[in-house]
Amino acid sequence: MKRPSTLLCVFVTLLNDRVGESLVFPLLPFLLASFTSSGTILGLMAGSYALAQFLATPLIGALSDRFGRRPVIACSVAGTVLGLSLFATTLEIPWAQGSAWPLLLLFGGRLLDGFSGGTAATAAAVLADISSPENRAKAFGLIGVAFGLGFILGPALGGLLARWSVTLPVWISVAIAAVNLLLVLLLLPETHPPEQRRALPRKRTLNPFAQLAKVFGNPQVSSLCLGFFLFFLAFNGFTAVLVLYFKQVFGWGPTLATTAFLIVGVVATVVQGGLIGPLVKRFGEQRLTLVGLALVLVGCLLIPTATIANAQAVVFSAVALLATGTGLVIPSLRSLVSRRLDAGGQGAALGSLQGLQSLGSFLGPPLMGLSYEHWGHTSPFLLAAVILFAVGVLSVNRTLRPAG
Repeated sequence: MKRPSTLLCVFVTLLNDRVGESLVFPLLPFLLASFTSSGTILGLMAGSYALAQFLATPLIGALSDRFGRRPVIACSVAGTVLGLSLFATTLEIPWAQGSAWPLLLLFGGRLLDGFSGGTAATAAAVLADISSPENRAKAFGLIGVAFGLGFILGPALGGLLARWSVTLPVWISVAIAAVNLLLVLLLLPETHPPEQRRALPRKRTLNPFAQLAKVFGNPQVSSLCLGFFLFFLAFNGFTAVLVLYFKQVFGWGPTLATTAFLIVGVVATVVQGGLIGPLVKRFGEQRLTLVGLALVLVGCLLIPTATIANAQAVVFSAVALLATGTGLVIPSLRSLVSRRLDAGGQGAALGSLQGLQSLGSFLGPPLMGLSYEHWGHTSPFLLAAVILFAVGVLSVNRTLRPAG
């Protein structure tokens, strides 16, 4: 039975999943300023969260099938509270100059938060438990609403709170996670009855790399999946050093830097929430993929042309293009993969796309951070543009061939 308390807990859990990360991520260069100015370390810090999610999500899903949704969500949210608390506390301690401990603890906090960040998949499982098959798509719409709102609220709160203290947004994310945990413990019922639970699968099944090997072994979707992976490697890679670029080249503070991410959140939510359906019907997934890639590529190349005098106008226009393009590319590529598979292969392949997204989001930031540090401040944008062009080639190459 669908209960208001269940939907409230699911919504807050999904919202917390996005708000917590979108509060912290745009502020990382400012939060790390006392410890390092290295682009490579910034990239590793940004990507560590995605790496932990990539490794842990299959296990968290299996645990929820075995032991129930409620304890898994509660443990995951508790892990988020601990990870964010460790991160925030480390930032407040007056460390001795040159100490390695703060960076180690900050990485530990990010990894702990990421390892416990499989809440979105488990929350989606709760929605599936309480919804009939014919109403499931409608119920899953709650995921999009929560994610879109999270991507907007996170940068907005981060920019506002950072005016008083750059660490205050991190403490607010701790508080949001703590409220989420309290709601789960007090209000969330168990939606996965004991008679429907499954034994834990074999270790090989839980290996995320084994799952990716299967999808790349399917010639029908291997090129598209490679393109999907490269897109997230490029996009999340250069966005990881974006705020560092704003800080060092334009002298921007946290408020202006987070405003750029707020624009991304608003535009991407509008495109994916309201426009993508009619656009797909009118133009098709392949055209939208190529148009979206072109918009992201133009936005990516536009940012390095900005000067201090016109930085706000150019950057905000560029990130609006980036957000529009991303809002077109991601659902279109997912749909292209889905259309090339029969019903029996849908679940594994589409689940693997989430793994590819996490893996690209991990590898991209340190790669672009290394490029930023050793090959110049504009090099990540140029490197990303080359990779995005390759994604376009892979998309056309695969989609123009007949299926089967």
